[in-house]
Amino acid sequence: MAAQNYAISGATAKGIAASVERGVAEGGLTPGDALPPVRVLAEGLGVSAGTVATAYKELRQRGVVVTRGRGGTVVASAPSVASRRPPKVPEGLRDLAGGHPDPAFLPELRPPALVRPVVGSHRASPRLERLEELTRAWFARDGVPAEHVTFAHGALDCVARLLSVELRPGDGVAVEDPGFHHLLDLVPALGLRAVPVAVDGEGMEPQALRAALRGGVRAVVCSPRGQCPTGAYLTPSRRDELVAVLSGFPEVLVIEDDHNADVAGARGACALAGSVPRWAQVRTASKHLGVDLRWAGVACDAATLARHDGRLLMTSGWVSHVLQETVAGLLADESVARLVAAGEAAYSERRSALIGALASYGIGAVGASGLNVWVPVRDESAVVNGLRSRGWWVAAGARFRIASPPAVRITTAGLGVGDAGRLAGEFAGVLGEGEATYGG
Repeated sequence: MAAQNYAISGATAKGIAASVERGVAEGGLTPGDALPPVRVLAEGLGVSAGTVATAYKELRQRGVVVTRGRGGTVVASAPSVASRRPPKVPEGLRDLAGGHPDPAFLPELRPPALVRPVVGSHRASPRLERLEELTRAWFARDGVPAEHVTFAHGALDCVARLLSVELRPGDGVAVEDPGFHHLLDLVPALGLRAVPVAVDGEGMEPQALRAALRGGVRAVVCSPRGQCPTGAYLTPSRRDELVAVLSGFPEVLVIEDDHNADVAGARGACALAGSVPRWAQVRTASKHLGVDLRWAGVACDAATLARHDGRLLMTSGWVSHVLQETVAGLLADESVARLVAAGEAAYSERRSALIGALASYGIGAVGASGLNVWVPVRDESAVVNGLRSRGWWVAAGARFRIASPPAVRITTAGLGVGDAGRLAGEFAGVLGEGEATYGG
């Protein structure tokens, strides 16, 4: 939709860009609003078309706007200058949209009573030796090379830092489509181009990845298991196919986001880590130890480690030792390990229950691992609104997609097996209403 109620001003490229940015930050311009065509705005402001084009380019590089070919320039879905929070779940609805774990399977966080002070600067000792050893064992358990490990303030913090030190504005990043919505927001916010790569039940499709690499992408971000939103996981044969494709592009950085390694229900999944020259795998504690633990472990090649830690030292410096001690205590606690294992088993059972219940109504859905089920539909809005009227709050697939077909994402982590049949029946009822409305 076009921006009707905000007048862009400015006599220079920087002034025009600042005006647009101010409009977005203050709400005069909202996500999806179309900016005037370059020549139209230039004529209205009495400046050259080149001045407006420069302003729009600067806004694209900062992630404020995106260009959609013939669709023109529009405000980004998650503009980097505005604080976008998740939509509030309406009162009385069952929340199946958030992608969060079931709190029943999260341990109580126990910050340490004592953290010994570091002599001198924490930058000299950024990682606690105990947690570093536990992190190495965590990666090695699944065959991920763990010679070089480091820490970050969560998965997206790590991905953003790696992309920032490796790429320059305008560079392409191959991303899964459908994929993790926060990553799809992050890439353009960094001034980079998100290049969609189709996924199936085994991860990125080799031919689609090859096309993206031939198009010049300089980094690939993917998930080895529990892929959001489809639940895909990397099989040995697919891993080998992707490694073969990537072998022709040794300079490309491959980042694997194994965000739910311990609760995905796919311990046999493979990884690209260590099979390509430039790589990093990041694992966060959020899904199995607690969403408030802003910590992630990273395993990577030596060059990637140096670049990541070099930038970290110049910014936040290190991850809090209080946080590190808390994570170490949880990782070493056998009772916590048993609780996490129980959660993984429950999540697998709940995913399977909903997929089976939907199948009994002839509704196809996927979710081989992870916390969600992905259900292809014809009209996302009709399904979301129809389920809302029946007391269910699910996520429209648009926020997870670039070029892939429509669907909805249902978080099954907190959906009891006994509720799967009722949800499936009401889902089928909503689809039936849609067919009656749209003529089949």
